[in-house]
Amino acid sequence: QVQLAESGGGLVQAGGSLRLSCAASGNIFSISAMGWYRQASGNERELVAGFATNAVVKYADFVRGRFTISRENANRTMYLQMNSLQPEDTAVYYCRRQQWERDRFKDYWGQGTQVTVSS
Repeated sequence: QVQLAESGGGLVQAGGSLRLSCAASGNIFSISAMGWYRQASGNERELVAGFATNAVVKYADFVRGRFTISRENANRTMYLQMNSLQPEDTAVYYCRRQQWERDRFKDYWGQGTQVTVSS
């Protein structure tokens, strides 16, 4: 099992910044993908930014150069630096890890951290 612990959410004014962190612990395997997702009230969960298994980074179009994803600690810790935040960025942000275990990919999610951007 893998545990994902997110932190760094909060309330910020429009134009402000936040940095989210996700720490992975437990049975970590090297072939993995990690990413940040978000879910606003009444909406489906959507990808914000992520690392594929080959380390290629993908950003959602709505990021528009405002967010930067990074990772360290043998890919056990992942960050999302969010700048120029707007009210439409208000959502619960989730960390996701998919890793190859024995014969298939297993999927893990964090509990989420609330980001609220006031206008």
